[in-house]
Amino acid sequence: MSYGIGLIIEALVAILLLVTIGYCTALNKRLKRLKADERALTATIAELITATEMAERAVAGLRSTAHECESTLGERLAAAEQCSAELNRQVKAGDLVIERLARVVVASRKLDDVQPIAAAPAAPAPPPPAPPKLAPAASADPKAVAAAARSLADRLRERMGAMAA
Repeated sequence: MSYGIGLIIEALVAILLLVTIGYCTALNKRLKRLKADERALTATIAELITATEMAERAVAGLRSTAHECESTLGERLAAAEQCSAELNRQVKAGDLVIERLARVVVASRKLDDVQPIAAAPAAPAPPPPAPPKLAPAASADPKAVAAAARSLADRLRERMGAMAA
C-alpha cells in the first residue's frame, strides 16, 4: 500500500506541476501583453508631454500677443480720447463763432431796416468792398473764422457810422 499512496501523491504532484506550468504560461502571455501596453502607454505619454509643451508655448505666445494688443489698443484709445476732446473743443468754438455771426447778421438786418432821417440828400454811399475769399471750411481754423467775423463787424460799424452822419 505504501506504493499506492506514493503513486497517488506523485500523480497529484505531477498534475499540480502541469497546472502550475499552464498557469505560468498564461501569466507569461499576460505579462507580454502588459509590457506591450506599457510601451504603447509610454509612447502615448511622450506624445502627451510633447503636445503639452507645444500648448504651453502657444499659450505663452497668445499671452504676449494679447498683452501687445492691449497696450496698442490702450495707446490708440488714449489718442482717440484726446482727438475727441479736441474735436469737442473745436465744435464748441465753432458754435460760438456761428452764434457771433448770427448776431452780426441780425444786427446788419436791423441796420438795413433803419431809414436815415430825411435831411439833405447825401451822396450815395460807396459800394461795400468785395468780401474776402475764405478758405474752405475743412481747412479753416476757428481763430481765422473769428478774425473774419470781427472784421465783418468792424465794417458794419463803419457803415453804421457813415449812415448816422
